[in-house]
This record gives sequence, C-alpha cells and structure tokens, in this order.
Amino acid sequence: MRTSYRIEPCRTALNRVRGMMFDWSINPYMGCAHRCTFCYVRAFEHRADRPSDDRYGSSVRVKINIAGVLARELERPGWNREHVVIGAATDPYQPAEGRFQLTRAVIRTLAAHRTPFSIITRGPLVVRDLDVLQEAARRVEVSVSFSVPTLDRDVWRTTEPATAPPVQRLRALRVLRQGGIRAGVAMAPILPGISDAPESMAAVVRAARAAGAVSIWTELLHLRPGTREHFLAHLARDWPDELDRYRTLYSDRAYLPGADRDAIMARLAELKRAHPARMIAAPLIDPEAEPEQLDLAI
Repeated sequence: MRTSYRIEPCRTALNRVRGMMFDWSINPYMGCAHRCTFCYVRAFEHRADRPSDDRYGSSVRVKINIAGVLARELERPGWNREHVVIGAATDPYQPAEGRFQLTRAVIRTLAAHRTPFSIITRGPLVVRDLDVLQEAARRVEVSVSFSVPTLDRDVWRTTEPATAPPVQRLRALRVLRQGGIRAGVAMAPILPGISDAPESMAAVVRAARAAGAVSIWTELLHLRPGTREHFLAHLARDWPDELDRYRTLYSDRAYLPGADRDAIMARLAELKRAHPARMIAAPLIDPEAEPEQLDLAI
C-alpha cells in the first residue's frame, strides 16, 4: 500500500493527555505508515469518524508548522516545563520524518525551552538525531523507548507490516546508549498466546539488556472499538486457533482481565531481575546550568 502525505498546518502542538502515565504529548504527524494491526490509535480514528480499517496509514497528515506553534506554546507564562512525550499517537520516526524532519525540529524546540521529553518509536531513523538529542540532554532530561514487543520474525512481520526489523531497533538503541542517551525498550503490546510465552519474552529482555537498555516496560493489547474489529479480522486470518480465546478474553472489555495481566507483568518482573541493566561505555553528558540573573549594583 502506498502512503500519501498531506501538508496540514496545526493550530496547537501540545496535547493534554488523560488517563495515561504522562500529562502532555506531541505528535508531528497524524496517521502512521507502519499500519500495525494492533495499533490502539485506530480506536481514536474510529471515534473521530476517520478510517480505522486497512485504510489507516494510507494517508499521513504532516503538521508542517509544528515547531513554530510549539515554541509559542512553550513561551507562555503558564508553561511549567512539564514532561512531554513525543509519539504517543503516531510514530515520530516513520518514513515521513526522513523528508520533513519535524521531529528533529520539535526536539530542538523543546531543548531550547528547557522542557524534558521522551520519545517512543519503532524507527531506527532516530539515530540520525543523536546530535540534537545530545544537545538536548545537556539541558533537560531526555529518554528514548524503542517498541520491541517480540523478536519472532513471523509475529513481527504479520503484525507490523511496514516497520524496521526489531534487531535494527536494538542496534539503534545501542548507538544511542553509546552516545550517552538514556534509552530502553517498550515490549508493547504483548499479545496473549502469541508473544507472551516465557521464552519469547526472555529473548526480548536478554537482547534489550545486551544492547544497553536501561529500562524495560510493557503494555498489553487494548481492543477498543476500531482497533478491535481490525485486529480480530487479522487474527482470524493469521492465527485462527486463537480467535475464540480472544473473543472470550475481550468479550466485554477493552483490556485483558486482571489475573491474566498480572501473570504477564509478574513474568516480566522476574525476567528483569534475572537480567539487570548493565552499564556500557558512554560519554558523560552534563546538564547545563540554568542561566542566572545577575544583580547589578547601582
């Protein structure tokens, strides 16, 4: 499927987030060429009466003016330099970034206004921006999470039809760590019966630690309307033996039942204890001191 790009200036850059572990996000693009079958953003598109089926990802909206809009928002007196997540609703390093470089501009803008941020991506292209990430890390807290839910080639290619291989993401993680950037792995989403087997999760944890991941976290599959219909249709085609199980697990809910979720989270916690983070060679990046206002004697 070919992806078309539509230039669409934005009126706002920062998004207030509800019900997440963070309060602010920014997305330089809307729509994602990765077209992952499990993407929770399909639910938001469905709610906004936009295509959430196989058409999702065929058109990407490019917020061409986002850096300038962001700068004005960060200059407001009420902005308290709260943490911002880049890429909560679409990958900031999808292929469009190679051409438009909006994520790079957003990083520079956040750093210039001393606003801490983190990035979530499946795109190895982030290594292109090591220089601006290092510059930002001298001023504020910076981190990057690479989404690596599995190393299984069949699972990856079936559920992520247009992303870079997981091993390339781990190579990118190592490059960032060697460049002094805090980077980790998001095993998200874990798919029950498909990518939650102990040996599958252990392989990701071992590879993440070997690449220098300082953090590993996970999230499980969410099936809200929009995502649900699309994912189950692909499940029926790719893993038909799992279809009845998923219909039972998610029969009247968008989230995995608590007991099933707790079992997976406990498994990850055990793996992290067995494979703790280790230090790898990386240059020290010292935060710059805040500028001081000098009192002038008269």
